[in-house]
Amino acid sequence: MWHRFFDFLSSLKLTVVCLSLAMVLVFVGTMAQVNFGIHEVQHRYFQSLLVWWPVSGQGLKIPVFPGGHLLGGVLLLNLLAAHVRRFRWSWSKLGIQLTHAGLIVLLAGMLFTDLLSVESYMRLAPGETKNYSEDSLAVEMVLIGGEDAATDQVIAIPEARLAQGGVVAIEGLPFQVVVRRFYPNSRLQALGSDDARGMPAATQGDGSHAAVVELPKATAQNDRSLRSVVVEIVPSTGPSLGTWLVSDQLENPQTFSHAGKPWQMLMRSARYYKPYSLTLNKFTHERYPGTQIPKNFATQAVLADPERNENRDVLIYMNHPLRYRGETYFQSGFEDNDTVTILQVVYNPSFVTPYVACILVSVGLIFQFSYHFFGFLRRRKTAHAQ
Repeated sequence: MWHRFFDFLSSLKLTVVCLSLAMVLVFVGTMAQVNFGIHEVQHRYFQSLLVWWPVSGQGLKIPVFPGGHLLGGVLLLNLLAAHVRRFRWSWSKLGIQLTHAGLIVLLAGMLFTDLLSVESYMRLAPGETKNYSEDSLAVEMVLIGGEDAATDQVIAIPEARLAQGGVVAIEGLPFQVVVRRFYPNSRLQALGSDDARGMPAATQGDGSHAAVVELPKATAQNDRSLRSVVVEIVPSTGPSLGTWLVSDQLENPQTFSHAGKPWQMLMRSARYYKPYSLTLNKFTHERYPGTQIPKNFATQAVLADPERNENRDVLIYMNHPLRYRGETYFQSGFEDNDTVTILQVVYNPSFVTPYVACILVSVGLIFQFSYHFFGFLRRRKTAHAQ
């Protein structure tokens, strides 16, 4: 039984089937970007084990095709099994072994990159200092307790936890946060307006004057889902403080007081804090003379890292990123008449694997070609000598 399974796993037929399915998946996923946008397509087709098809009006989903993670994982196992099964040490096969090893490293690196990499952005105005980057897709609900920014108690609840609902366990809080309703995408309507329908979303704050209309998740390329959540604040002792609406669409934070301490609640982009900071000195946007065509973007900043005694000037510009502590900062964009810079921040612990894979494949192919080429020359020389 085991031998049959291993023969199947290492077979060339499985390789051809997986590659064929992968070509179909790439084609379908590319076409789906017209309706769903690149991020949604990546999530549905390429960053999943299975592609699910929703049954209209039933609230059910059925698997209809293998996803990118499943196909990539099977291809990786297929290549490993084939390598183990056919491995025989000899100089004549060294090039093939190196080439296979390079492909294994490449597939493994692609999988780990997809699973572990994180992309975010950092927006800096002149003279501004930040020690965090922000996610362009994910959000978090934040509770801020106190009146002094230096000593405020800040607690962030990730979007994934809000979607689960129920009581959010937060150690040290004198009250419970209970998620009553989470809206992955929504629109707020002020009660009393002509198109307003429904009941108030909450009993306290801005939510007592607004209704929430749930919308399908935004999938278009330039659309963004606007999250909203209704939470109840329940003290450890005493009655409930009521329900509150926290939303992307509310300009001001929702405030309440407990035991004489003021608290704020707001929805913001998820943050990734760092043990160092960047301070923007100057942003430069150069154009070709006589045109509005961009020539170069450059960010001049100060990198400060107390843990490593770093305090130096850095220059980030097109095709010249900053790499520090496992993260890479790319010049991405600008705002406010070329004064505010936007840096893309990429954390990818397996970024070196494509380089290693390319070196292994290149060395393997060169060695294999050279071995057979010089062997052919030797045989030809021997034949002429006879």
